Amino acid sequence: MVATLRQVNSHLIPQAVPEADLAPEVLLSVRDLHVEFRTSRGRVRAVEGISYDVRPGEILAIVGESGCGKSVSSLAIMRLLPKRTSRVTKGEILFGGRNLLKLSDGEMRRIRGREIGMIFQEPMTSLNPVLTIGEQIMEPLFIHLEMSKTKARERAVELLNLVGITDPERRLEQYPHQLSGGMRQRVMIAIALACEPKLLIADEPTTALDVTIQAQILELLKDLSVRLNIAVVMITHNLGIVARYAHRVNVMYAARIVEKGPADDIFLKPKHPYTLGLMRSIPRLDRPCGERLETIEGLPPDLRSPPEGCRFRPRCTMRIAVCENDPPLAEAEPGHFSACFRAHEVAADTAKPARARAAGADFTDKQPLLAVDGLKKFYYVSGGPLIGGGTVTEVRAVNDVSLALRPGETLGLVGESGCGKTTIGRTILRLETPTDGTIVFAGKDIAKASQIEMRPVRRQMQVIFQDPFSSLNPRMKVGQIIAEPMLVHGIVQGRPAADKRVLELLDKVGLHGFMADRYPHEMSGGQRQRVGIARALAMNPSFIVCDEPVSALDVSIQGQIINLLEDLKRELGLTYLFIAHDLAVVRHISDRVMVMYLGRLMEVAERDALYAEPLHPYTKALLDAAPVPDPVAERARQPRALKGELPSPLNPPKGCVFHTRCPLASEICWTAVPDVREVRPNHRVACHKV
Repeated sequence: MVATLRQVNSHLIPQAVPEADLAPEVLLSVRDLHVEFRTSRGRVRAVEGISYDVRPGEILAIVGESGCGKSVSSLAIMRLLPKRTSRVTKGEILFGGRNLLKLSDGEMRRIRGREIGMIFQEPMTSLNPVLTIGEQIMEPLFIHLEMSKTKARERAVELLNLVGITDPERRLEQYPHQLSGGMRQRVMIAIALACEPKLLIADEPTTALDVTIQAQILELLKDLSVRLNIAVVMITHNLGIVARYAHRVNVMYAARIVEKGPADDIFLKPKHPYTLGLMRSIPRLDRPCGERLETIEGLPPDLRSPPEGCRFRPRCTMRIAVCENDPPLAEAEPGHFSACFRAHEVAADTAKPARARAAGADFTDKQPLLAVDGLKKFYYVSGGPLIGGGTVTEVRAVNDVSLALRPGETLGLVGESGCGKTTIGRTILRLETPTDGTIVFAGKDIAKASQIEMRPVRRQMQVIFQDPFSSLNPRMKVGQIIAEPMLVHGIVQGRPAADKRVLELLDKVGLHGFMADRYPHEMSGGQRQRVGIARALAMNPSFIVCDEPVSALDVSIQGQIINLLEDLKRELGLTYLFIAHDLAVVRHISDRVMVMYLGRLMEVAERDALYAEPLHPYTKALLDAAPVPDPVAERARQPRALKGELPSPLNPPKGCVFHTRCPLASEICWTAVPDVREVRPNHRVACHKV
């Protein structure tokens, strides 16, 4: 195997292995697995009766909403569930003919890391911050393979080369915080592969990564699976990823598998209403924008007391009397299983024919509500020996960005993490003080306004944060959270008037009035985000910064929130700056789209023009890297992962900041910063080659 490892670091990315070509023998067999947790509020049945097989060289995807049991089932395979609060009550996990549940802790330790590797969701919390990268990669080599330090270091260098990290000798001496998110995830993959495992479990391996880095990581995983015949269990909620990489798919809902089968069948011929609902609820880049997203109304059940019969019945539009009984997971077609009494009646098309959305409205004849010109926001970092040798380093988070927003318009702002999207939003809101430039809102320049001068302006400008849980006060009830800004700014007089307005706002965002007496932790993620929207609306604003408002939500809840934001915009005449990294979501909700990279504007245009014919190489790379939930379409696309890592804002490239990753870069790109030019009507680009 060592010889094989030395040969796999190639730029050639193979096609996925066809189902028929996979090895017939079963490597992992999960049989009737049940897992429960004992909590102070009762017994939670987290996994109930799931069964599946995985073969060498196969990629099996497990998809479903948060809390459905995806990660718990993988932790059960690794025997990493908390011993005090959880237990496997029934079932078998057979790996290479051995029941992992019957092994002693010592026997399991010899398998874990040696024969089964795991890539965790968040590499920053999974890697030890006080150990170098080299020490963490070499640790399993010392324990499982008893290598000498010299041999282990050679293998560590080899593994870093394998996962595409340049300058591996130097990287071995670095600490996790000195690497980018994409590099940290590659290190996690290197550790998982260190002992040449037969099975790799990837739990949301790309959730924290940008779309271009995500494409690199997933192409790497597919490459390794094909070349080294490694079986991969991939846990994710991103259906585009599943369509591009998986051979087979398990769809989980409320602790059970409700559908499983080959990826093509799951996507093109779903046999369960929940799977169909997931497909329809996501905006897609390969289809026209519909007027509204299809959504799955309601919430998954509480697993302490799940409903009798079909667990999807309360949310299902196809429910009938027989659904009060428990449906078996039965074969609807050869190799395709569904737990639905009406499996043969589920529509084959995964998207209802949507009326094509009208082209973005013409806002050019309106005076801008917000006009930003030459905006700069620099930070000054005083570092120790790890950052600049004790000198003060200038970080140009936003560098010479201009934009305009007219009343009733939505401007989508996209780009990778660290490009300055959120900093622009915070600076416009004057939560940050700009280094230079003007911010004209409603005819007044607020760039240098004092806190007293900003007070009346804040009534007109509000924000919806990315993480609704951390942005809501956990010690205040929902009613108090929504009422507080109204009372502070004198929008209502007295508590009775505030309480009445709270009930009106809760109704407007689709929540029941009794929820005013709940605390944030007593609500779901989607409900908390609705509270955040209600709090923003309490001030009667004309302009709202939506900072990644749906990225922390499940697919079905995402659709509900996007529809709500669009309804409120039409009803109240709101203007949005919509910050996101999901290109399909931005396309669905925006009138115009602006693309940023490393603090600078790359391209801005009307929505339809930018998505139909992007002009900047970076915009093209973003769209090429975004997967669509259609395995046939994905197989027809060539792998287009953008090469290289996002440069550090502490040391940005000279000239065009994108030239280090640009396939078109030439000498002028290395030395001269391109101007933002209007190359077509209402279409501006910062590129020497356009």
